[in-house]
Amino acid sequence: MTSAPDVPPLTFASLHEATAELRRRGLRLSTPRRLTLEALFDAPGPVSAEYLARGLGLDVASVYRNLETMERHGLVRHVHLGHGPGLYVLVGRGEQEYLFCDGCGAVRAVEPAELDPVRERIAERFGYAARFTHFPIVGRCPDCLAPGGTAPREGEHSHGDHVHAHRHTHEHEHEHEHEHE
Repeated sequence: MTSAPDVPPLTFASLHEATAELRRRGLRLSTPRRLTLEALFDAPGPVSAEYLARGLGLDVASVYRNLETMERHGLVRHVHLGHGPGLYVLVGRGEQEYLFCDGCGAVRAVEPAELDPVRERIAERFGYAARFTHFPIVGRCPDCLAPGGTAPREGEHSHGDHVHAHRHTHEHEHEHEHEHE
């Protein structure tokens, strides 16, 4: 999916409620769809279809189809953080907007109300009604702005397919902790 749909997000707090919403909309709860939904509930934040497919042992095309179906029905949104693939996140507990550090790859999810002053300033100055659910506000985090900041050095990178709170080298790709916000 290349653009964020204008579908109102559904409200749900549990896997049971989310599956009930799917069924209420006439959708089958196939095994791949159920596994994808469960994985989204377990995810530390926005994740890519590739990340989900790897973790579930499913075909990535099947995961994409299910994510797109869930997005069309208001269960999931995708967001573009940095230069990696689109990342998917459940929206049942409310929409989130994002700040992305292009120095270290840190992501901060914020309540939309926290960005209302920014939105108001953009509307006053340019007439645009801004939102940051699909594309984040990009800049540098406080750590990267600090003297001797944490901007990536050669050989360091972010995963690009899921949100995490630190950088690491290739030798330690599987030894990391995810950011829980």
